[in-house]
Amino acid sequence: MSATESWASSPGTARSMRSNKRRDTTIELAVRRELHRRGFRYRVDFAPLNTVRSRADIVFPRARVAVYVDGCFWHGCPVHATLPKSNTDYWLPKLARNRERDSEVNDALRAAGWTVLRFWEHEPAGVIAERISAALGPAYPKAILIGH
Repeated sequence: MSATESWASSPGTARSMRSNKRRDTTIELAVRRELHRRGFRYRVDFAPLNTVRSRADIVFPRARVAVYVDGCFWHGCPVHATLPKSNTDYWLPKLARNRERDSEVNDALRAAGWTVLRFWEHEPAGVIAERISAALGPAYPKAILIGH
């Protein structure tokens, strides 16, 4: 495939794929707003380990908690994932490799003492924030919010 050729099956598909965001998706922003409202401070789009090629969506370095909010298509949600109808020779191995990499990242982070939390993009932000809060525990320091 040359530099001018595209892996996409059509110009519309190429445009759609280019518009997918790697970070700051709607659900990520909603979860971060909810966590911030609850007084939590965190790192965004941060590599928990420099030995693992992965950037978590939200990271609590002191607590060693890495949070990923996975897209249903890209990571194979059992409820909402769809399989591509065209260019399947490209897409099926790519999507399978995404799931395989997620598992490898989970294993590597857990082996290094991290808690890994993974959520689907269709889960409500408040529910995700509550599960993150529970994982951090009541002793996790929160920012003092004056006037809130």
